[in-house]
Amino acid sequence: MPFVLLYLVVEIVAVVALASWIGFGWTLVVLLAGAVLGIWLARREGLRVARALAEAARDRRVAHVETTDGMLVAAGGLLLLVPGLVTDVAGLLLLLPPSRALVRRRMVHAAERRAPGLRTARIHAEGPVIDGEVVDRGGADRDVVDRLVLDRGVVEGEVVDPTPRTSEP
Repeated sequence: MPFVLLYLVVEIVAVVALASWIGFGWTLVVLLAGAVLGIWLARREGLRVARALAEAARDRRVAHVETTDGMLVAAGGLLLLVPGLVTDVAGLLLLLPPSRALVRRRMVHAAERRAPGLRTARIHAEGPVIDGEVVDRGGADRDVVDRLVLDRGVVEGEVVDPTPRTSEP
């Protein structure tokens, strides 16, 4: 309840301040122009994000930037639906790509501070993904492993010793 009262006070103060500065008629023009511009931007950026998501799916890459942009565009559109000057300005800022990129970076960094595993996931998601299988040699001899590798179609690769190396003093 206190949040709603704070929202109402901020919006009323903003509209009254703008009306006293540029006049009541121009304030209505600004509010109407903001709504029209917001609807146009929301549609354009929504379509752009949908295309970027489809392209990421087609390229089989993780679409964390596109998904975050989609959420921010949706939040911007929602803020435009809420009546008020301050929410319209905030919604318009979320719909503009440069300010949305700034908000996205801050959101990602805040989330990574709360959950450090997200940083690792983001870093790994930005590189190429290689499907593979670990072949446990166990007691198998080299010929059996080589035949398995050749049968599975591996063209080239490198065997990495999984045991940690210790540095000598």
